[in-house]
Amino acid sequence: MDEDRIVDTSTDTLGGLLRAWRDRLSPADAGITAGRSRRAAGLRREELADLAGLSVDYIVRLEQGRATNPSAQVIGALARALHLSDAERDHLYRAANLLPPAKSHISTHIPPGVQRLIARLGDNPLAAFTADWNLLSWNPLWSALQGDPIVMPAAQRNLARMIFGDGENRRYLRPSVSANGPHQFEAAIVADLRTASGTYPDDPGLRSLIRELRRTSPVFDEQWTLAVVGHHTTDHKTITHPDVGTITLDCDVLTVPGSDLKLVVYSAPSGGLDAEKLEFLRITRGVAPAKIS
Repeated sequence: MDEDRIVDTSTDTLGGLLRAWRDRLSPADAGITAGRSRRAAGLRREELADLAGLSVDYIVRLEQGRATNPSAQVIGALARALHLSDAERDHLYRAANLLPPAKSHISTHIPPGVQRLIARLGDNPLAAFTADWNLLSWNPLWSALQGDPIVMPAAQRNLARMIFGDGENRRYLRPSVSANGPHQFEAAIVADLRTASGTYPDDPGLRSLIRELRRTSPVFDEQWTLAVVGHHTTDHKTITHPDVGTITLDCDVLTVPGSDLKLVVYSAPSGGLDAEKLEFLRITRGVAPAKIS
């Protein structure tokens, strides 16, 4: 018997929910180009595995009910990959015998509309971060500009750790210079984290991050003691890229109301050299142009 065909079709179970929501999600909404020969309307298992950062075998075992104790991190990644609503996300946690995330903790959930935005805005590098600057999702042009985050351990995909952490963390960050002046980018991130700590004083991940960086980074500790509160919103950066040399881009940080989710978008004025370099990265890295639908 083909083990891959043994699936849980009941939507009362974790496996059945995953299968139903996988079948529901359009590949286009997930940023996947579907060929004409495609028979499945929704996502294939390998596509869901890729979006969630999991193995195909693990997805199969979850759907078959053979993997019964997924972690909260796995369920959160699946909820984001499947574009679930807040209510659906919480239902998925309960189906996995886990408590849904507390409202007092920083959310790692990305609303479906924001997921589609990330998938469809292929002409600009775009990524989504939590309130404490954990990287959650990104589009292909972000990988082309900043390097593919998938090579990083998941625990290290935090912008503050990349800026203030040890050499192993900093190697994932492309060299850049801010037009706001030396160290202004670092100061803005620290001020933003202080704002987050006031909003989410009981979040264990944020508290652990701040303790860690105050202990290991004199620069972070010095900035933290200044007690500056603020938001990192805009910047004008010159990034050193291994393929195109220096590229100067506007960097805007947009906050999603109700979640404190941060969307970081890079752009360049049309017709200039930097726009040409960005287009070169899009073409050479095989990034499909954005489609308006």
